[in-house]
Amino acid sequence: MGTNHTPFLEVRASNVHGTGAFAARRIRKGTRIIEYLGERISAEEADRRYDDDAMEFPHVWLFSVDENTILDGDVGGSDAKYLNHCCEPNCETEVDGGRVFIYALRTIQAGEELTYDYHLDYDGEYTPEVLRKFACHCSAATCRGTMLAPR
Repeated sequence: MGTNHTPFLEVRASNVHGTGAFAARRIRKGTRIIEYLGERISAEEADRRYDDDAMEFPHVWLFSVDENTILDGDVGGSDAKYLNHCCEPNCETEVDGGRVFIYALRTIQAGEELTYDYHLDYDGEYTPEVLRKFACHCSAATCRGTMLAPR
């Protein structure tokens, strides 16, 4: 019996937000689905490139690897950048040796949208305007209404 070489995901329009990543086939719990790739930059460079306060919709293709390193998925990124946020995700991220991988939290059926909880960091006050900019549209029963990390 041969190994299944079908990719785990496909990118297409999402009901959650814009473009999403969907399971191209059944994915078993614990499976490493994809690596989150992008240019490695500093937090200072990320702030220079993307001013969330000035943007109507904040840039969410940035992934913090550690306190010194951020991956900019918009530059040299993989299809992992298309996984949308969900308050009841079916995937989780794990940093291993400075690399970021996305794993299945449970068995995911073909056609399901792949999601993880972004737990976005925001240093300022969670004002109504900030919460609007970082609004969550996942429609989960336990949706907290924002992609921001709980405080």
